[in-house]
Amino acid sequence: MNVRTLSLAALLPALALAGCVSFGPKPPPELLRLTPTQAMPAGQEMPLTAGQSVTVLVPTAPAELSNNRIPVRSGTSQLAYLKGAQWADVPARLFRDLLAETIRTRTGRPALDVRDYHLAPGMRLSGRLHAFGLDAGSKQVDVVYDATIQREGGRIETRRFEAHAPAASIDEVAVAQALNAAANDVAAQVADWIGK
Repeated sequence: MNVRTLSLAALLPALALAGCVSFGPKPPPELLRLTPTQAMPAGQEMPLTAGQSVTVLVPTAPAELSNNRIPVRSGTSQLAYLKGAQWADVPARLFRDLLAETIRTRTGRPALDVRDYHLAPGMRLSGRLHAFGLDAGSKQVDVVYDATIQREGGRIETRRFEAHAPAASIDEVAVAQALNAAANDVAAQVADWIGK
C-alpha cells in the first residue's frame, strides 16, 4: 500500500464522521435586524467638534436578552422565545446602532462608538435595555430603555423611555416589524431629549 492510498484510507472515516456531526441548531433562513426610519445620507460630512459629539455605549440588558432570540412573556413569571425568530445580533447591540443613527439624523451631532470617544470628547449615553420582546396576553411588543447621559460640565441625567406597538400576528416577521417600530420610537425620544 503506497502513501497516497494510506492517506486516502485514513481520510475516508473522518469525512464520513463529518457528515454525522452537528455543531448547533440549523440557522433560520433569515435573520432579523433593526432599521432606522431615518438614515444619514451617504457622503454627508459631519465635523467632529469637541463637546458636540455623543458617545453611545451598548446598553446593559437582563439575561433574557443576552441572546439573539425574541422573548415572549405570558403571565407574571412565564418566559419563552418566539419560534423561528433570530436577530442578526443581540438586541442591545442592534439597539445601540439604531440609537446612534437616530441621534445623528435628528440632532445633527456625531454619534461615536466608545472606541472613538477620544477623538472628540463630548456627551456619553449609557443605559439599560429592560424590555425588548412580546407580551403574549396583549399581543403587543414592549421596548423599555433607562438612559443615563453625562452632559458637558459633568451633569448627569437619567430618564426612562418606553414604547409599545401591536403585533399583527404572533410570528417572527410581524413581531420583528412591531419591535422595529417601537425601538425607533424610543430612539427618537432619546434623541429629542439629548437635543441639538
